[in-house]
Amino acid sequence: MILEVLNLKKHFKLGPGRLLHAVDDVSFAIREKEILGLVGESGCGKSTLGRTLVGLHEKTSGQVRFQGQPLPARYNDADFRRFSRHIQMIFQDPSSSLNPRMTVREILSEGPRLHGLWKKHEVPSRVGEWLSRVGLGSEAQSRYPHEFSGGQRQRIGIARALALEPRLVVCDEPISALDVSVQAQVVNLLEDLKSSLGLTLLFIAHDLSMVRTISDRMAVMYLGKLVELGPSDELFFRPRHPYTQSLIAANPEPNPRRERQRVVTPLPGEISTPVNPKPGCRFADRCPQVQGVCRSVDPVTREIAPGHQVACHLF
Repeated sequence: MILEVLNLKKHFKLGPGRLLHAVDDVSFAIREKEILGLVGESGCGKSTLGRTLVGLHEKTSGQVRFQGQPLPARYNDADFRRFSRHIQMIFQDPSSSLNPRMTVREILSEGPRLHGLWKKHEVPSRVGEWLSRVGLGSEAQSRYPHEFSGGQRQRIGIARALALEPRLVVCDEPISALDVSVQAQVVNLLEDLKSSLGLTLLFIAHDLSMVRTISDRMAVMYLGKLVELGPSDELFFRPRHPYTQSLIAANPEPNPRRERQRVVTPLPGEISTPVNPKPGCRFADRCPQVQGVCRSVDPVTREIAPGHQVACHLF
């Protein structure tokens, strides 16, 4: 395993006696050269999990191991210099993640030069090589981020992350801010780069169909908890957790005629708050199959089939 996450928690203090459980006791592992898709509703903790893994948030408790080596709970400058070479992140909004005062050449060369990977005289050719890999021309080197479209800016963000030749890349909803046609181009680009460079990806998104297309395995989060994890096709076509079933049932049908005829039954109840959450399963207030034990005891994650794990009292 290239990455192991063990009982990871990230809580935020909101005030006296108020604690937001953004990531709560999450455990999973990522194999080398695989793509793990992480899905869930907005606000479920996906992005917080990704940012905690790369050191942008300090862990509350738990452990993250990269290639068997524990990562620090709180990164200092030396830790960032040491681990950012091997773990990189592609952010959701390329407009805010790229420095508007730097040219593309400066943006792409900053990391490799800091880590001593590129010599000064190599920068133009190396930047041109990476721009070519992500489908942009070498003439883009002297331009600024605002001169590009959203899809082109995201390609620059991808090139910046991969220029360090990392082993693991956390993709934090890299396509959600893009048009549908551009989304497919970016996903195809990531798949091509993953194959050619042997990358390992954690792909965070809320589009289940897109995640199923690109990922080898899928993990589902609900209010800070990991409720189901398994092979992408198996989880998509045979979901076991009631929340995963509801999430997939609400996924739009690609056939317009079937979509018009489809009847989606909304989940009852209100979404629970991650602030000082009640005991028991987080999904209990909305679950159509809720039992008495669900409201008082937190479900344990169990393997119900090879590689398929579910945290639910039904199993």
